[in-house]
Amino acid sequence: MSPSGQFELILGLMAAVIALELAAQRLRLPPSAVLVAGGIVLALVPGLPEITPDPDLTLLLFLPPLLFASAYFTVWSDFRANLRIILQLAVGAVAFTTLAVGVAAHMVMPSLPWAACFALGAILSPPDAVAAKAVLKGLPLPPRIVTLLEGESLVNDATGLVLVRIAVAAGMTGAFDAGEAAIDFVWLAGGGVLAGVAFGYGAALVLGRLRDVPLSIVAGFLAAWGSYLGGEALEVSGVLATVGCGLVMGQRQHDLFSALVRTHASAVWNVVVFVLESLVFIIIGLSLRGVLGRLAEAGTDLSDLLPVVAFVAVAMVLSRFAWIFTSTYVPRFLSPGLRRRDPYPSVAVPVIMSWAGMRGVVSLAVALSIPDGFPGRDVILATTWGGILISILLQGTTLAPLIRMMKLGGFTLERRATLSESEARIRMSQAALEAVRSRSSGTDGAERHPRLVEQYGHRARMAVRFHESQGMLLSDRQEHFAAVLAANRAARNEILSLHRSGRIHDTVLHRLEAELDLEELSAEQALAEGEAVG
Repeated sequence: MSPSGQFELILGLMAAVIALELAAQRLRLPPSAVLVAGGIVLALVPGLPEITPDPDLTLLLFLPPLLFASAYFTVWSDFRANLRIILQLAVGAVAFTTLAVGVAAHMVMPSLPWAACFALGAILSPPDAVAAKAVLKGLPLPPRIVTLLEGESLVNDATGLVLVRIAVAAGMTGAFDAGEAAIDFVWLAGGGVLAGVAFGYGAALVLGRLRDVPLSIVAGFLAAWGSYLGGEALEVSGVLATVGCGLVMGQRQHDLFSALVRTHASAVWNVVVFVLESLVFIIIGLSLRGVLGRLAEAGTDLSDLLPVVAFVAVAMVLSRFAWIFTSTYVPRFLSPGLRRRDPYPSVAVPVIMSWAGMRGVVSLAVALSIPDGFPGRDVILATTWGGILISILLQGTTLAPLIRMMKLGGFTLERRATLSESEARIRMSQAALEAVRSRSSGTDGAERHPRLVEQYGHRARMAVRFHESQGMLLSDRQEHFAAVLAANRAARNEILSLHRSGRIHDTVLHRLEAELDLEELSAEQALAEGEAVG
């Protein structure tokens, strides 16, 4: 395919993404499932070119920015407080699933060497960060479950990739050294984290000196890809390097970036993440034709592999259930101290967390990266694709109904007492009032900014009243912001009318419209928060 043809194909895929996203909204289905199904349909259309994603390019293009964005917005205090469980999932669950799926694959395919079986298990063992974020978006889950699932997805790819590397090396050489494998794992994981932290502080040092908005945003993307490539160049985990860099940058963003940079960067990253996530899922579906072609070349019919795919997929799901249920209840049973700090959760918690472990494009890219001479490569690729398909279409479409059906209350972790939002608003408004007063008081005792003192004083008093009333003033607050939106619409109509009649210049329109846009966003957010509280 010519370069122009490739570009036209990308444009066509983006048009398909928009259509499929709209269809998902209309059908009230997870966009990930609809995108995969749409990709499968496109893959079966005669005349369309075959798309076989290059594994190295797929990992490099999609993984760093998506991991970086997730890590950037991760709440570090919650991540650290739940680190024990996150590591249980990201290391323990991945290793256990690798073992379970490997044994299951050998049971149903005795001719497949053990190394190939465990390679398949390692490929399918880590739930995908992209799939987890996409499917969890908008679901009514307790914050702690979201923290655990997203935290797991940030780290577990490193574990899975290391296990795949070990299994492939054993299959190609016929030798396996457990001690050397353990040392490799510690080096890759520990080195990746250290490299990521170093990259994060280095990127923060550079970004802190930039004041231009486009340059700052571009530098942020370079930090994502640069940390991944830097980790790989140092022969440590590029995944963990990217996560470490994103965590550091996320913690430093409030000191590094101006409000203007944060606002523009957030908008740009939202668009990029949406595009990449959507393309990931549609590419999974489109890869069906390549999978079928490989099987045909090997003389294998897809129908012959369906029992294998089903058996492996069941083992993949059940092994996660077994690990999560065991790691949820056994440690608490054995440790009274842990039980006091973190009581037994309801059965709904491990059920939801087990069912939410979906596989995605990382597993597909890793399967494609297996060397050609590796035994059972085509069977591994087809089984991986089938496992991903079952995971997204079955688990992804049923997760929301399952959450609504089960009660998920009370799964919280004791933490240091913190101020509530209303208490923080009091402190914030009082600090702002003191700053205005200090600048307003003249040497002669006169007020230079009496209107500002009055305005910020009113804000401070309202913050105190709202806190003391424990939300009784919520209706007044809602009416206030509804009035702000009405005034905003009237002002917007007026400046648009002035512009259409030629009475104000475009530059004036753009400047005033930008102010109104920020005011509208702030008022709409306040109204949405009030409705959620109410």
